[in-house]
Amino acid sequence: MGRVSATGNPGSAAGSSLVITGIGELVTNDPGRRRPHDPPDLARLGIVRDAAVVIEAGRVVWVGERSELDGAGADVRIDAEGASVVPGFVDAHAHLVFAGDRAAEFAARMTGVPYAAGGIRTTVAATRAADDRTLRSTTARLVAEMLRQGTTTVEIKSGYGLTTLDESRSLVVAGEFTTETTFLGAHVVAPEFTAALDPVADYVALVTGEMLDACAPHARWVDVFCERGAFDADAARAVLRAGMARGLAPRVHANQLGPGPGVQVAAEVGAASADHCTHLDDADVAALADAGVVATLLPGAELSTRSPYPDARRLLAAGVTVALATDCNPGSSYTSSMPLCIALAVIAMRMTPAEALWSATAGGARSLRREDIGVLAPGARGDLVILDAPSHVHLAYRPGVPLARRVVRGGITAV
Repeated sequence: MGRVSATGNPGSAAGSSLVITGIGELVTNDPGRRRPHDPPDLARLGIVRDAAVVIEAGRVVWVGERSELDGAGADVRIDAEGASVVPGFVDAHAHLVFAGDRAAEFAARMTGVPYAAGGIRTTVAATRAADDRTLRSTTARLVAEMLRQGTTTVEIKSGYGLTTLDESRSLVVAGEFTTETTFLGAHVVAPEFTAALDPVADYVALVTGEMLDACAPHARWVDVFCERGAFDADAARAVLRAGMARGLAPRVHANQLGPGPGVQVAAEVGAASADHCTHLDDADVAALADAGVVATLLPGAELSTRSPYPDARRLLAAGVTVALATDCNPGSSYTSSMPLCIALAVIAMRMTPAEALWSATAGGARSLRREDIGVLAPGARGDLVILDAPSHVHLAYRPGVPLARRVVRGGITAV
């Protein structure tokens, strides 16, 4: 397949207009464009053939068949030359503000050492020792990696500082790259509290008090690692409710390392998302479905830790909304690739290519309670990926191959 051809300035400023024609397969995720004869998973993608998209001032203003386009002029015109175009990927779970790496831990894990939550403290030490410039540089590098692979929206958590100063500065750095910032002071108990009479209670008091006061102005979300070796249900509830009282919306790291209360806590507080969901019983699945909590699955973590994958088919069959995200972090999932996670979801978790793509775009948007991303319809943000492929199926069919030929974010060619 040839290169995309374009006229005009591909880096034109916001406020300009962009027309993309020659789209062989346009995935819109628009419920109004479901084709009646498609199977349900494919119908959900709202595919338009031989399509065109018009973006003005950073927003989609028109989507349809190319034959219906009136031929109006535009500042930039792109011919997709028969390629597939999909919404920009929405990565709703990432830990990008940190210093150092844990390559030695990964190598040990590959020889049989099990993954445990305590490894986070290695990154905490490096992050505390790093200056803001170092943290900003690492975050910028990873965001740029994501963008090159088609991710146009990313959620970024704190959680590697575990002091009031380091958590708040981590969120300030995160806020330079996204509006989807998450306060994760309750990642694990900070190391200086381990000698306390009640380490968890003392640290939760800090997280829900002074630390939250400093971090809430810089965050949209509050999160907690509800897992053995981290925080139990009571501590998780305390953290989430304190954050909610400060106007932060809840998310939960839940049921990753084994069965536990995380999913039930997420349902109880009305969390937007329960993330990982690897070890679930029937009551957990029912709780997610009944409460409308998105299950954000993170197959990169299972790949990197050689752990069992979540049962995506079970969740989908129960009517649970599923999202996919990278969990990009230096310990358990050091990948920035949403296409890799799509491929893993299909190959290892038995999702269909259409289900996996929807979960990596519209599903991620649901996890962030956003309606303006993950979809290509009038009013949505002009975020899309022109694939170097004729079909979205190639995202899973060709794992590991860089298929993002051009990435448009807010109507501007970003890559």
